[in-house]
Amino acid sequence: MTRTTRNGLIAFIIALAVIVGGFAYNQYTEADLAPARAPVSIGGDFTLVDQNGTTRHDSDFRGKLMLVYFGYTYCPDVCPTTLATMSQALEKLGARAAAVTPIFITVDPARDTPAQMKLYIQSFDPRFVALTGSAARIELAAAEYRVYYRKGAVEDGQYTMDHSSVIYLMARDGHYIGHFNPGISSQELAAAIGKYL
Repeated sequence: MTRTTRNGLIAFIIALAVIVGGFAYNQYTEADLAPARAPVSIGGDFTLVDQNGTTRHDSDFRGKLMLVYFGYTYCPDVCPTTLATMSQALEKLGARAAAVTPIFITVDPARDTPAQMKLYIQSFDPRFVALTGSAARIELAAAEYRVYYRKGAVEDGQYTMDHSSVIYLMARDGHYIGHFNPGISSQELAAAIGKYL
C-alpha cells in the first residue's frame, strides 16, 4: 500500500467516524430532550351540584388534594365499603387531612338527588362533598375520569348500576396523581395520600 493510499484510507476512516459519531450524538440529545412519557389524561372540568344544592366546579377544589370516587347511594356493598375506607384513611391522617377534599360523584343521577346524597353521605367523613347533576353532566364528568357505568336490568322498579370502582388521587392543581382499587386498606390509602401532604 502506497503512502498516499494509506493516508487517504486514514482520512476516510476519520471522516466516517465523525459522521457516525455526530449521528449518534444527535440521536442521543433528541431522545434526551424528549419527554419520557405523555401525561395521563384523567380528570378535568365538571359542573355539578353538591348535597346542599350548591353548584360546584372542579376548579373550586384547587389548592387541596382531591380524593374522588364514582358510585351511587343505592349500591349494596362496594360503594359504602369504599367510602368507609376513604373516611378511615382521612381519620388516620389526622390534622393533615384538612388538605384533602374527599369527593363522591354519583353515576345514578335519576335517584341520587341532592337530598338523597346529603342523607347518604352523613354516614361518612363530614368533609365529603357529594355531587350529582343532570344525566348529561354526570356523563361528561365520568368521561373525564374514564369511568364506566351502565344501568342494570329493572326488576320491580329497582335496579343496580354496573360501574368501575376506582379511587382517584388528584393533585392540588387538579391533575391526576394516581388511583387505587377499592380493596386497598385505609392504612395503605392514608400512607399513599400522605406522600403528597
